[in-house]
Amino acid sequence: MKKRNLLILLMALLPWLSLPFIGSKTFKRFLPGTFFMSIYLLVEGSVAEKRNWWSFSSSLKPNVLAELPLIFGPFFIGSLWIFKFTYGKFMSYFVTNLIVDAFFTIVMLNWFKKIKYVTLRKFTRLQLSLLFLVKSISMYGFQFLYEKVFSGRFKPDHQPERVQKPLFAVKR
Repeated sequence: MKKRNLLILLMALLPWLSLPFIGSKTFKRFLPGTFFMSIYLLVEGSVAEKRNWWSFSSSLKPNVLAELPLIFGPFFIGSLWIFKFTYGKFMSYFVTNLIVDAFFTIVMLNWFKKIKYVTLRKFTRLQLSLLFLVKSISMYGFQFLYEKVFSGRFKPDHQPERVQKPLFAVKR
């Protein structure tokens, strides 16, 4: 049990070592979307626990949601990295999330089951993958709307800025 808790703690903390390489501008820019989805995941974890969608055999701390190390470790930092490299290019974002989600549902779930950390109960791997897909699209949509409404600065990274021409030009 102590070995499992150490592995879970390392899984939560190691992604944070990459934070200095993300850059403060990227962190500040994509924090709203990532934070929004992290809060959503906390709520979802409570619902999943009550409805027995999946179960965690133990938590690092009693009375603390067992998903917390996953949410504020690899998910949080991973989302910032994915946004950094794919935001503004939705198909790249979509494909990257498909790959990451497939890795999680195939490889990581097997490992979690092996170390007796989490098992699926009323969810299949396919249902979990679809849920991940919906959440990733929702997070992208939230970030997009946040930038449109609050900062007004959304410009896809792959398109040059357009200069607006005046409606009537005065010739001299």
